[in-house]
Amino acid sequence: MHSLTRSFLAVALLASVSAAHAHRTWLLPSAAQVEGKDPWVTVDAAVSEDLFELGANALKLDGLSITDPDGGAVQPNQTFAGKYRSSLDLKLAKSGTYRISLVSETAMASYKLNGEMRRWRGNVADLKKEVPAGAEELSVSTTLGRLETFVTAGKPNATALKPVGSGLELIPLDHPSEFLAGQPARFRLLLDGQPLPGLTVAVVPGGVKYRGVLKETALTTDAKGEFTVNWPMPQMYWINAGYPARVTVPEGQPRPPMPAKRYNYSGTFEVLPQ
Repeated sequence: MHSLTRSFLAVALLASVSAAHAHRTWLLPSAAQVEGKDPWVTVDAAVSEDLFELGANALKLDGLSITDPDGGAVQPNQTFAGKYRSSLDLKLAKSGTYRISLVSETAMASYKLNGEMRRWRGNVADLKKEVPAGAEELSVSTTLGRLETFVTAGKPNATALKPVGSGLELIPLDHPSEFLAGQPARFRLLLDGQPLPGLTVAVVPGGVKYRGVLKETALTTDAKGEFTVNWPMPQMYWINAGYPARVTVPEGQPRPPMPAKRYNYSGTFEVLPQ
């Protein structure tokens, strides 16, 4: 078996009401499997407290990347930027599976200027011009993030599922257009193309707004970087992982220094009824 953890584990502490109201970033396709002679899909990009419910901010589509069923790059037919979401429309001109990714690289800096500690957060490209030349005790942490979802027109194929080899990636070992409630699905977590063992992965079903609790499940990757999810019900699911894992310290205790580089991954997967 490729899974260290075979089933959903009830993680009561992670399902607290407070955790349910954290902000999360996500992509949401109108459908993960599209049929018909003229298939299209719309994908929303947003950040919100309740998964897949609009209410906080839109995500910019600057780092958008779409891989078609032959492994080539394609552009959306149109995009839209609103208050609560950005959206793209994509005509699925080829039969097969598309990989839709939103990649970002951000920086968080802290420094002392004229005896006062200051903090800055933004795109890595803006770091040099935003931090004053006279800054002292400069500490910088960058984060390479990847948001992703998969959409299939007609018959699924696996070309677009191949690893990119950069940053944190989640590779479906079972095809993401064939996920069914009550059946297991295997995944492999990679960091710069290499399996990442021993990392905790969060699996959260949509509909948090109506449950009032998160129902987050924590799974851990095995020696091959793999884990298995047993989908409890038909739903859109959000899978998230961050590396290195965040360190929790007791209230009032000093926080450890920021890592020089962090990686984050969030993927949206549709699970259909059998």
